[in-house]
Amino acid sequence: MTFSIREWIHLAVRWFHVFAGILWVGQTYYFTWLDGQFAKLEKEGSASKVPPAVWMVHSGGFYTVEKQKSLGVLPQFVHWFRWEAFFTWLSGMLLLFLVYYFTGGLLDADVANISQLAGVAIGLAVLAAGWHIYDLAVRSPLGKSEMAFAAFSLAITAAIACGLMHLLSGRAAYIHVGAMFGTIMTANVWFRILPAQRKMIAAAAAGASFDPILGAQAKLRSKHNTFMAVPVVFLMISNHFPVGTYGNRYGWEILTALVLIGWLAAKVIRQT
Repeated sequence: MTFSIREWIHLAVRWFHVFAGILWVGQTYYFTWLDGQFAKLEKEGSASKVPPAVWMVHSGGFYTVEKQKSLGVLPQFVHWFRWEAFFTWLSGMLLLFLVYYFTGGLLDADVANISQLAGVAIGLAVLAAGWHIYDLAVRSPLGKSEMAFAAFSLAITAAIACGLMHLLSGRAAYIHVGAMFGTIMTANVWFRILPAQRKMIAAAAAGASFDPILGAQAKLRSKHNTFMAVPVVFLMISNHFPVGTYGNRYGWEILTALVLIGWLAAKVIRQT
């Protein structure tokens, strides 16, 4: 394969990855923002029997959205938002293989003397372990406290970043932490949010009441995804700033700080 063909393949996959990511992050923030608005309205008008509605203006028109407590249409008329996450993750994994696993960008002889195969195994293990650690933590008593869970998550992220900076190249370490977050976000959608939504729709379609815990769990996972989205973007563009990020002597500390700043930025966006 010639260099020119490889470049075009990389460009096509990267373009698709960014496009799918924009769709995913956009709809994620939109719906979590709506949830926040409805929570405010329900708190302010708890005594009112009128369903709260969010009014918006966009592109020359007025729009209103009401949150429903029951399913007013057949299940086949309900719109799902799932493929944005899947295709963002799939194209991201393709880029991971194209840019790092099939090239020499994964390792740095000055950092660690390991084989390419060992480096790939470490990278993939981080993605899988990151999801399982996160999922277990959410379902544990730790997940009931927002501050405790955030502190634990930041500590684990810092430990993983530090370990990767001593095994892989600095650039690959940064990207793998971003890929780990992206994997967690996608797994949240497909393994936790969508199954809960399917059970809710099935119960509503049958005229039965559904467990409110299902909705609460799906909402919590969506909330976590909004907090991971900003750090993922920071880490994706870090390769353009090697002096200030992965090439810096304080590389893993800067990465941890970028994650924390991303969380704070997400909190501000969610409350706007």
